[in-house]
Formats: sequence, structure tokens, C-alpha cells
Amino acid sequence: RGKWKAVILCHLNDGPKRFLELQRITCGVSQKVLNEKLQELQRDGLIKKIIYPEVPPKVEFLLTEIGKDLFPALEMIQNWSLKYFPTTN
Repeated sequence: RGKWKAVILCHLNDGPKRFLELQRITCGVSQKVLNEKLQELQRDGLIKKIIYPEVPPKVEFLLTEIGKDLFPALEMIQNWSLKYFPTTN
């Protein structure tokens, strides 16, 4: 159920991203699911949504301090999964 949340957090660790950029780099996630997961991550206090006063509006998502503190744990899990369950192409 939370598969996409970890992926989103990992992408946001590289810096702020716009919605369409997140959708593009998070291959396989639908617009609906991405929107839901971003809202859940905001409610959990892990990410922040910034709306810039421009026309058209510019919206970016970025990690909060709590989200940044969580990233090392996600990175350990990612490294563990790559070690024991390497992808084959």
C-alpha cells in the first residue's frame, strides 16, 4: 500500500520536484495515486507543498526536516534490497 511513498521520498531527497516531474520519474504511478500519496505524505509531515505566486501557478514538493531525517533509514532498506534482491535486466 505504501510502495509509492518510499519512491517519492527518495526522489524528493534529490531536491524539490514539480508534480509532472515526479510523475515522469516515478514510472508506473497514475496521476490519481501520485496525488493521493503526496497528500498523505503532507498529512504525515514528511513533505511540504510550496505554491509560488506566478501565472500559471508553480507548485513544488520537497522534504521537510522530518522527511530528511527518515531518508537514511530508507536508504538502508534500499541498499539491503539491492544486495539481496538484485534486479535482472
